[in-house]
Amino acid sequence: TVQNEAGASGASEADSTHHGILVKKKSNKFTNVSIPTPTWHAPWELSTVISSHLGWVRSIGFDHTNDMFATGSADRTIKIFDFAKACVGAPDALKITLTGHISPIRGLAFSPRHPYLFSAGEDKMVKCWDLETNQVVRHYHGHLSGVFDLKLHPTLDLLVTGGRDAVARVWDMRTRHQVHCLTGHDNTVGTILTKPVDPQIITGSYDSTIKLWDLVGGKCMTTLTHHKKSVRALAQPSFENTFLSGAADTIKKWQAKEGRFIKNFSGHKAVINALAINDDGVVVSGADNGTMNFWDYKSGYCFQKSETVAQPGSLDAENGIYAACFDLTGTRLVTGEADKTIKIWKQNENASEMTHPIDTKGWRKQCLTEARQRK
Repeated sequence: TVQNEAGASGASEADSTHHGILVKKKSNKFTNVSIPTPTWHAPWELSTVISSHLGWVRSIGFDHTNDMFATGSADRTIKIFDFAKACVGAPDALKITLTGHISPIRGLAFSPRHPYLFSAGEDKMVKCWDLETNQVVRHYHGHLSGVFDLKLHPTLDLLVTGGRDAVARVWDMRTRHQVHCLTGHDNTVGTILTKPVDPQIITGSYDSTIKLWDLVGGKCMTTLTHHKKSVRALAQPSFENTFLSGAADTIKKWQAKEGRFIKNFSGHKAVINALAINDDGVVVSGADNGTMNFWDYKSGYCFQKSETVAQPGSLDAENGIYAACFDLTGTRLVTGEADKTIKIWKQNENASEMTHPIDTKGWRKQCLTEARQRK
């Protein structure tokens, strides 16, 4: 039988050297790898640059009516702009400048139900501004060090802040009381997501873990330890129950209910500070070195790699993106940068699948390479 097998294998090798149509080729182990078809998206280009702040622009927040947006900066001010005027670069786009923080402002959020703007800074302060009087009406005291992110709960009147004291704190918006102190991370909590369903709070930390929290009990449900580097950015789409996490090693996509890992978005080799997703399924990742990658959310295909342009007179070292946010329509992208500018990006209206085709060959090759690495 051994001779027969040897003979058969020899015959099959001999057959494969013939280039006949009916001869069976040697099977490739990876032909059954399912390669997702990317959705085509138009490339994005710079539309407007706003030079208003005197320091790095660290945070961006959009109003729920899409009429205005706020930016927080290392110059300790919050500036509120008229969005329509800012898009066309009108000189009167700036509506008001709010002063009161004594350190860089790292988190901003407009309340959809009240005329309030919430801000958090590296001065340990979390403030609630009344936009009708432009005064601070509430302070939320409790953080022991700088606050790095701030999010509002989508359905409840709760505020979630995370910072350098390695905890996320849940505040009752009205009474100013701390409802929960979510402890468990070993390092700075750098980014937060809030959801209307469990897990209602997701935190990403510089200890390279992501935690999914049970809001009712104030307990950690799941800890995700896949990242090797600090998790500095989290983002979620409006159309499915998944989320993205960005770190210096990769961007990872997760199923939000149990935190099941779905896939890597690999290729952005930089410290990722900002992630944003719009309703069309366009993901943007912005990094410390000024690189911006645009991805298709469903497939993970990177359809554009670009670099931001530092303001004239800036150093190349000031090519950094700290915050990125799509407007509510998803047609404009606002970034906050290290050259002290706010940049507004839009899609190229003249682009089509003919002028900017999907690199199917390169995408297939990338998928097969990743499948081999998984084996």
